Amino acid sequence: MKYKNLFIDLDDTLWDTYHNNKECLKEIYIDYKFDRYFNSFEAFYDYYMPHNLRLWEQYRNHEIDRQTLITERFRHILRVKGIDDKEPALQLNHDFLERTTTKTRLIAGAIDVLEYLRPSYNMYILSNGFREVQFRKLVNSGLVSYFSRMILSEDANIQKPHKEIFDFALISTNSRRSETLMIGDSWEADVVGAHNAGIDPLWLNPSGLPAKGFTPAYTVRSLAEIKEIL
Repeated sequence: MKYKNLFIDLDDTLWDTYHNNKECLKEIYIDYKFDRYFNSFEAFYDYYMPHNLRLWEQYRNHEIDRQTLITERFRHILRVKGIDDKEPALQLNHDFLERTTTKTRLIAGAIDVLEYLRPSYNMYILSNGFREVQFRKLVNSGLVSYFSRMILSEDANIQKPHKEIFDFALISTNSRRSETLMIGDSWEADVVGAHNAGIDPLWLNPSGLPAKGFTPAYTVRSLAEIKEIL
């Protein structure tokens, strides 16, 4: 067996971040009465999400720190209501994160493929997410028992796709590079990051997007296809 260790991304690889977070944002749209300022939830979502994604990209690139990210993503939307203070933005961010930990929707096939992999591999979560929410998401969605450890960018003090977080994960788990596979949905963070760190990537690519610059070791459209590879 070529691989002994699997580094697996959490958000949108196992835990359905898109739908879970969208559900939380719908609740916030209603509870905070943003319907007074936007014609629809979709208009609210389309205003919030591009800004949020830009902040996460800046965070991955070390252009901003964690505190700036968690303050500015909701401060941006609160300005529509004439609120520009940090404290309300931080309170809203805290509320949002608390709500996310209660959501349990998983990517299709997640439990089935983890049950299949568990007898044969050491499995570790490797995530850029925040410590205070990722573990609770694992527990509440029934994923925690499948993993020996969760390794976060906060532990390594650097985010995927930077090589250093993969090196940190290898050292932390006593894993050899040649015996490790990275499974994730993000081309930049998971696939390019692992490739640059000398770790084979398996790209979960449900939309069938084209690879850029190189071909990953493996590409699948669904988690179920992993059982045909490993």
